[in-house]
Amino acid sequence: MNNRPTVGALAVQAQQNAVDNNHSAHEQMLMQLSEYDRNLYECVERCKKDYSGDFFVVVLTKKEKLLQNVIRNFFYGRLSCPTPDYDQTVYRYVREEDVIEFIWVIPSRQTCFWLKDNVLSILPEERELLNFVLQFADGTLYKLAKKLNKEQDDSILIEGR
Repeated sequence: MNNRPTVGALAVQAQQNAVDNNHSAHEQMLMQLSEYDRNLYECVERCKKDYSGDFFVVVLTKKEKLLQNVIRNFFYGRLSCPTPDYDQTVYRYVREEDVIEFIWVIPSRQTCFWLKDNVLSILPEERELLNFVLQFADGTLYKLAKKLNKEQDDSILIEGR
């Protein structure tokens, strides 16, 4: 029999013991970094067996509906770069160089709005995140995804002109 506490029990305990449940995205990232890295590398190793060339690793961050202080990351690989979306981090594995390239991170919708509304008070360690949020909002990340997928840009030009 497994004597480890369930995620629900740990979440309730953390909620009861917490003095301040508000923490920055940067603090959250530091807390989860070691487990996150391990999961990222495990996903890359699995995908190396499935794909012969370059591929993308997408990390979706989900908050449990009933346990709001429980956040889970889901890692999966795919051949194409995804369309940018909230709660998403994207990496590209370049097989020839055997490297994992960080492409972007987009936080939750609420965090995106907060960052855009508080541009002047953003801490230096959150500026890169703000930059991704602004690039997401203005369509730059969408254009990057199309470029990485070798898709042509949309054009208003009529063919034959």
